[in-house]
Amino acid sequence: MRYLLGIDNGGTFAKAAIFDENGKQIAKAGLPSNTHSPKPGYAERDMNELWEVNAEVIRQTIVNSGISSEDIVGISFSGHGKGLYPIKANGEPAYAGIPSTDSRAQEFVDQWYQTGIDKKVYQKTYQNILVTQPVSILAWLKKYEPEAYADIKYVFSVKDFIRYKLTNEAYGEYTDFSGGNLINLNTKVYDQELMQLFDIEEVYEKLPPLKYSAELCGVITPEAAEKTGLKEGTPVAAGMFDINACGIASGLGDPEKLSMIAGTWSINEYIRKEPLTDGSISLNSMFCMPDYFLIEESSPTSAGNLEWYIQNLLPELKTEAKKNNSNVYKIVDTWVEEINPAENDLIFLPFLYGSNEQAKAKASLIGLTSYHTRKHITQAIFEGIVFSHLTHLNKLLARREKPESIQLSGGVVNSAVWVQMFANATGIPIDVVDDKELGAQGAAMAAGIAAGLYKDYADAINKCVSFSRTVKPRKEFTKLYQEKYQNYRSLIDALGAFWK
Repeated sequence: MRYLLGIDNGGTFAKAAIFDENGKQIAKAGLPSNTHSPKPGYAERDMNELWEVNAEVIRQTIVNSGISSEDIVGISFSGHGKGLYPIKANGEPAYAGIPSTDSRAQEFVDQWYQTGIDKKVYQKTYQNILVTQPVSILAWLKKYEPEAYADIKYVFSVKDFIRYKLTNEAYGEYTDFSGGNLINLNTKVYDQELMQLFDIEEVYEKLPPLKYSAELCGVITPEAAEKTGLKEGTPVAAGMFDINACGIASGLGDPEKLSMIAGTWSINEYIRKEPLTDGSISLNSMFCMPDYFLIEESSPTSAGNLEWYIQNLLPELKTEAKKNNSNVYKIVDTWVEEINPAENDLIFLPFLYGSNEQAKAKASLIGLTSYHTRKHITQAIFEGIVFSHLTHLNKLLARREKPESIQLSGGVVNSAVWVQMFANATGIPIDVVDDKELGAQGAAMAAGIAAGLYKDYADAINKCVSFSRTVKPRKEFTKLYQEKYQNYRSLIDALGAFWK
């Protein structure tokens, strides 16, 4: 049996998983990747520390698997999009790594929209300009950290940086860079005029050569082998933006499919042969399958809101769970199941980490009275997160046919009551993706193509992707959730002027 290693760096954890060639997850490991906030709106990572964490996660995964690293025939990567991980000519970090939760560059985004730069950019990239994109952060560095800006040799995403540490080869990759306003989607290459529009023309020379997700980008160096336990010379593929990885590991291999990923971010996506250029969708980018574009609606409005609620407002729940030989998520599932949704009129807006409505929108819980309990509040949080996904879904469905089913992945699939809520609210059957490290599996599938185990992505999907169950909507609840969704939308409209 031959094995594949996928390495996934998300917003909070570095993870790795080993899969056999049939997609079975053999072992995994993960460690927190610390993010520091030196000022409000700032998010930074020590890049050397991040590399140490990745090296340890790789080593732990190999040990946990019980296999020899000699049997790992390919390695690839998944990582959070946006952000910036720059290095100097000597390979050392040029500045702190900046993940996709950073918002320090908002003044530049505001300026580009006020002066009409956004419209000129859109004609080349077909996407909105986001504060988390590398172009925004680079503009901030140029103004406020000019020495660090001048020191940059290569602009990397998080996965590019880890790949560089393993191979000592510098490459960018299409799915990440095309989602960061760095690539002209008409020509599929870097565009010097784009850099001039952002007033960072010097960056054009700092952009590394581009590779497709399943292309080889070097091999494991002797130094990396010693540090990680990998075999020297093991082939390494480029990898992909994590929403591509989760999509491909969910079976998103043709335009008829539609994928939802419900984790920290609400990711809602499908693929098509051409970008959608009418302005109705916020983000077009290149998909890991080279002939396709990813049509994406996303925002940081998903299950991360529940995690914040549990950690900050229900600290005693861990003790309660331990006493009952349960876990906190099973307890909150039970709470939600106990409340009749028709009798709960609380509305939660899941904007703790950002919004898909407007930049200054804030999280809110509306309608609270002395009658309500934490069970009502928890159900409202579940519903608000579903409604945020539904807002994105409706934008996607305005330009395409409704799919026969939605492939759902992310943390929410561990909650049967939440999955049923997604089905009820959308009115569409939900295919639940098997519980694996999907980001790592998508990366491993690319590694398998590069190593010759799979002919192409269709072959990899056929061999590796499976679903644990399909959940059908309950028609009697779909009408109720559509009414509740309209109340959710009305509340957002009413608060719009206040937020501004």
